This record gives sequence, structure tokens and C-alpha cells, in this order.
Amino acid sequence: MQIKNSVVLVTGGNRGLGKAFVEEALARGAATVYAAARDPRTVTTPGAVPLALDVTDPDSIAAAAARAGDVQILVNNAGGLVKANFLTSPVDDVRREFDVNFYGPLLVTRAFAPALIARGGHVLNVHSVLSWLAISGSYSATKAALWSMTNALRLDLAPKGVGVTGLHVGYVDTDMAAAVDAPKSAPADVARQALDGVEAGAHEVLADDVSRTVKQALAADVAALYPQLAA
Repeated sequence: MQIKNSVVLVTGGNRGLGKAFVEEALARGAATVYAAARDPRTVTTPGAVPLALDVTDPDSIAAAAARAGDVQILVNNAGGLVKANFLTSPVDDVRREFDVNFYGPLLVTRAFAPALIARGGHVLNVHSVLSWLAISGSYSATKAALWSMTNALRLDLAPKGVGVTGLHVGYVDTDMAAAVDAPKSAPADVARQALDGVEAGAHEVLADDVSRTVKQALAADVAALYPQLAA
């Protein structure tokens, strides 16, 4: 699926990695790039088409799908970090994180599926290395669930002519990771690798060394990923 002359929609396209996706798609010659955000006034990328979209609101999703019915490439980038702890946080906090990171991409993909199927389109879902590596909290659980959903959607959509790519990456230099003191990938580099993957029809894009290392360790014993469990 080539980006040039295509119609692209990026959820959470107003800042961070989403903004980098918008900029990269425009640089590759996309005909239209919808930068979706809860407040479209926050979209500042020249050439992008602001689109109101709250991925947790079915009415907002339906309105966006009606407005942008020409989409060929859907980038499910919007996400949230609640830092809910399974043992101590209110369960509603866990649900809120799943609403954004799992049900959001699900509802958006379902809404845009008819347009994507009609045009032989493509879906790019932004996962995380935390799809494969749990931390203390529900964020990694939401990304693990999204990874599983992506695999299932790939099987459902392939016979309909729609490709699905999953992006895995560690820390990216965005507001979400601002407090983290660790190596971070540049958003522009991650967006470039991800859209390269879309154009190549890749099932998965592993955008940094930590994602590649963790993926390789999945076949090992659990203690290989969690040394604190080793006897």
C-alpha cells in the first residue's frame, strides 16, 4: 500500500508520535491526511486536515467515519497512560485505560472498515514493546490485548484485501515518556519505519533494539523476561 496519492487518517494526530505520522505521510505525497484529535483546533501541521475524533465516544467515531469516508490507510495511534495498578487502583481506572488503548482502536477500525475494504486499504496499529513485557499496571495489558486484536483483525481483513501492520517500539521522545530517564526513539524515525512497513506490507514493525530483543525472548522461560522471578 503506497502512501503517495493515498488518503490517510491518524488518530491522536495533533502531537507526539501521531504528529510525526501526519508529517511523514504528507512528506511521502499523501493526497489527504486527516489529523484526528478530540479538539481539532490543536492540529497545527500545515497541509493536514483537522478532524474531530474521540476514540472513546461512539458518536464521535461515527461522525468522523461519515466525514472521512475516503480513507485508505488508518493509523490507530491515539493512546493513554493511566498508570493503574491491578491491586490498588480503582477498577474504573483500568477500564478507562482499556477504553482508550483497546476499545478505541477496535471501534475506530470497525467504523472505517467498510471504506478500507472498498479501497483495498491498510490498518496500522501502534502497539508497544509492553505488548510483550508486563510492567506494574494495566497499560501493558491494554497493549497486549491490542496486539492480540491486531493478529485477529489481520486474519479477518486479509481475505477482504486489507493489510494490517502492528508497530512495536519502546520509549519514544514524546510527552508520555517525558519523565523517563532512558534511551528514547525519535518520533520521526519511528513514523518513517512504520510507514515503510505499511508500504512493504509488513505484518509487524519492530522499531528499536529493545523491541527486537524482547520479541526474541518470548520463546524462552518467563524468567528470561522477568529476572526477578529466577530462583
